[in-house]
Amino acid sequence: MNEQTRRFLVVGAVGLMGVFALVWSALGQMEGFWVSGAGLGTWFAAFLTLSILSFLYDDNPFYRFAESLFIGVSAAYWMVQGIWQQLIPNMLGRLAPHFVNEHMAQVPLEVDPVDRSMALVQLVLGCLLLWRLAPKGTWIARWPLAVIVGWAAGTNLTRYLVSDFTKQVSPALIPLVEPSQTAFLGIDWIGTLTALVTVFGLLAALIYFFFSVEHKGFLGQVSRGGIWILMITFGAAFGYTVMGRIALLVGRMEFIFVDWLQLIGP
Repeated sequence: MNEQTRRFLVVGAVGLMGVFALVWSALGQMEGFWVSGAGLGTWFAAFLTLSILSFLYDDNPFYRFAESLFIGVSAAYWMVQGIWQQLIPNMLGRLAPHFVNEHMAQVPLEVDPVDRSMALVQLVLGCLLLWRLAPKGTWIARWPLAVIVGWAAGTNLTRYLVSDFTKQVSPALIPLVEPSQTAFLGIDWIGTLTALVTVFGLLAALIYFFFSVEHKGFLGQVSRGGIWILMITFGAAFGYTVMGRIALLVGRMEFIFVDWLQLIGP
C-alpha cells in the first residue's frame, strides 16, 4: 500500500466519521456545533482527539496539525504564565513596584534592597542569555547559562540528597521483628514478613551490583534473588505506567461516546 492510498484511507475515515456526526446531530441525537459555543468546542475537541488517534494507523496531515497545535498552544500558555506569574511580580515588581502595581498587577510597594539587587542581577543575566540570538558575540550567552546550571546544581543538591538518598535508605532501617500485644507469641507476623522481605530485597539488589567478588555459591544465589527483585520492581512500575495511560485512553473514549456522540448515557 503506497503513501497516497494510506492518506486517502485516513482522509476517508475521518470524512465518514464527520458525515456520521453531522447526520447524528441533525437527527437530534447530539448537540451540533452550530448550536452554541460549548458545542463548537466539543466538536473541535473531538476532532483533535480523533486526529491524534489517527497516528495509530499512519502519519497524516490531521495528526501533524493536532500535534503542532498542541505544542504551539502549550508553549504560548506556559510563556504567558511565566510572564505574569514570575517575570512581572518577581523581577519587574521588585525593580519598579509602583509602576507594576499601577499598570500590571498588585505587588508589594516596599521592596527589600537585597531583593531589588537580586532582581537587577536576574535582569542582566536574562538579557545576556538572549544574546545568543545576536549575529555576533554568542559566547556571551554561555556566562548566564553557566550561572543557571551552577545555581541549580548547588540548590538542588540537598533536596535530591534528601529525596533520592535519605528517604530511600530510612525505610530499610527498621526492626526485623515487629512486636504486637495481641498477635501470636507477641509478634506481628505480617509486619515482620514485610520487614524481612524489604531488607532481603535491598541487600540482594545491592549484591547484584557488587562486582568486586565473583557471583558464585551463596553470593551467586543471593545475586540471583536480586535479579528477581529488580524484575518484579520494574514490572510493577511498568504496569503502573501502562494503567495510567489506559486510564487516559478510557477518558478520551468516554468523551467521544458520552460527551460528543452521546451514544452512551452519562
